[in-house]
Amino acid sequence: MTTTPFETNLYQHLTPFFAEHAYALLPEKKQYRRTTAIGFQNVLLSPSFYGEETMLEVNFGCRNDQVEQIAQQFLNNLPDYRPDANTLIVSIGKFNGFQYFRYKVHSDEELVDICDQIEQFFATKGFNFLDNACTLSTLDRLLNEHPSQPCQYVYNQAHRCYKGLIAAQLNHNPHFDGLIDSYRHLLIRQTQNPYEQLHFERLISYLQHYSAN
Repeated sequence: MTTTPFETNLYQHLTPFFAEHAYALLPEKKQYRRTTAIGFQNVLLSPSFYGEETMLEVNFGCRNDQVEQIAQQFLNNLPDYRPDANTLIVSIGKFNGFQYFRYKVHSDEELVDICDQIEQFFATKGFNFLDNACTLSTLDRLLNEHPSQPCQYVYNQAHRCYKGLIAAQLNHNPHFDGLIDSYRHLLIRQTQNPYEQLHFERLISYLQHYSAN
């Protein structure tokens, strides 16, 4: 995948900061990634170009390998993308309560200032969130605390049903049976897809007989 001059400049500014926190640049995946004992944490940089203006969206999240190894058996993701699938992902804007926020860049001077803002965010909030987010207990809470409402930490709400239920089972959530009913009805309303419902019922059967050892 081609790296644009803007991205090259962006990476030059941000790489020393992320390297200090053990995040490696993966330019082909347009992200910084830190491998952990349970998966990975990552920061994804997505620029869009509109003439003289560049819009930069920054997403960050993590992967729990135990959850994803189960989830990817039942989701329709292409096999090549499964090892890179995030369990949680959210933009800086949504994390801070802004639905459609993106950074606007018009000059090198603005880019330097925006990189400073990004670094400040991760130093004060982002890294702390990521360090806790993909433990099973936190995943269970973030995905399942309000099962009838959309979860801001997952873009695909159908996938949230799968991953939420898996996290609940692995974390021995006492409300597991209630979550089955909640997510079953949620999927019916969201997808109207009998194949999706069939996959979800297979996941339920799998989890009801699953032992993590």
